[in-house]
Amino acid sequence: MPTYPLATPTAATGLLAGYATARWTKKRPLGGAVLAVAGAVAARQWQQQAGGKVAAALTGAYVAGFGAAHPLAKKVGAWPAVGIAAGGVALASWVVVDRKGR
Repeated sequence: MPTYPLATPTAATGLLAGYATARWTKKRPLGGAVLAVAGAVAARQWQQQAGGKVAAALTGAYVAGFGAAHPLAKKVGAWPAVGIAAGGVALASWVVVDRKGR
């Protein structure tokens, strides 16, 4: 069985790095590009490790986490909201894919 890189850190880092890039450069499209590239890499890793259906579900969770961070930020602050979203996606990825693959 081939060994694949863990998708969990890729997904979590994508959410955190996307927000950080947008915030520090003040260029939201650049942050979105970072978010999208990391999401695509994570989706590819999920697909290789667990198949298309799991990859689609986790990619949906990644996008939902990004979307949910926006209203959550109004309640808890931007960084905590992004951390919660990244943690949720990372947990889902680890439980569904990475824990079983190692």
